[in-house]
Amino acid sequence: MAETKNVTFQSIMQDLQQGKYAPVYYLMGDEPYYIDKISDYIADNALQPEEKDFNLTILFGSDANASQVADTARRYPMMAERQVVIVKEAQNIKNTEALEKYMKQPLKSTILVLCHKNGKIDGRKREYVKAIQQAGIIFESQKLKDRDLPAFIESYLKQKQTAIDPKSTQLIADAIGADLSRLTSELDKVMLSLPDDNRRITPQVVEDQIGVSKDFNGFELRDAIVNRNVFKANQIINYFDKNPKAGSIYSFLPLLFNYFQNLMLAHYCPQKSSQEAVAGWLELRSPWAAKEYMTGMRNYSAMKVMQIIGKIREIDAKSKGLDNPNTPPGELMKELIFYILH
Repeated sequence: MAETKNVTFQSIMQDLQQGKYAPVYYLMGDEPYYIDKISDYIADNALQPEEKDFNLTILFGSDANASQVADTARRYPMMAERQVVIVKEAQNIKNTEALEKYMKQPLKSTILVLCHKNGKIDGRKREYVKAIQQAGIIFESQKLKDRDLPAFIESYLKQKQTAIDPKSTQLIADAIGADLSRLTSELDKVMLSLPDDNRRITPQVVEDQIGVSKDFNGFELRDAIVNRNVFKANQIINYFDKNPKAGSIYSFLPLLFNYFQNLMLAHYCPQKSSQEAVAGWLELRSPWAAKEYMTGMRNYSAMKVMQIIGKIREIDAKSKGLDNPNTPPGELMKELIFYILH
């Protein structure tokens, strides 16, 4: 079995759940979550519990060289249909010649899983890459963009028979960010707190379990700015100024920059009076998601949006100490909000 194109986490997991295993998996990329999910599933399910003592081998690239990995992969299973060899930190294997040779004739009774986190195969090793592709599967695990986090959260919870409303989804996405391991851990913690007869996550549940205020948060700040609600925006900013642990300029700047960047694009939509057209233009998940951009276009002209983006860049530089000897982050945030709303 060999796959070289259109390989996704979902397609790999679907094959694994159907008992279809490739001889070789090279799992690489900047998002460890998917790499762990695939390798853990193979370790847990490719062998019967009683077969694992003799047929599951975990190696580390910093301790084992390519020849040792290849020799281990060439062993035949003991009293089992197959053996599993998982190599963690595979990027630390320097000379891959022996592994490249193994890839050309991989043992059908071995599942070799090479885990390469926070990076990719050296592009100069073309023969090595070609050999892996011919032997099995290369999968690149990419970081999710912030705009994709709500869909990930909803999908993850749906698999666990748990519902969530859009505001709660955004609260969690803004608070946790794109670290999927931490994000799923927090979601699991929240689900444990839910009663069996009410499997639904609400803003109050998020506030109680994750510590994100349902009234004073990035989601509400953005909503206040979108609607040009000066009083509410200043309420939220003052709250964060007094409660720095609840939020900071470093988490809100990317949130505001992404919104206004998309709002700038929305102004160039050929049919910007159509919510469906704007959603398609911005590649949003649904027309509902375009609502805040429709409101934003009414409240902020394209020229004002361009000026706001420039101001966000200026405040971002100042927050990092550039041309800013002593203005604290809270004052910088107030300066930005005043500029946006006036």
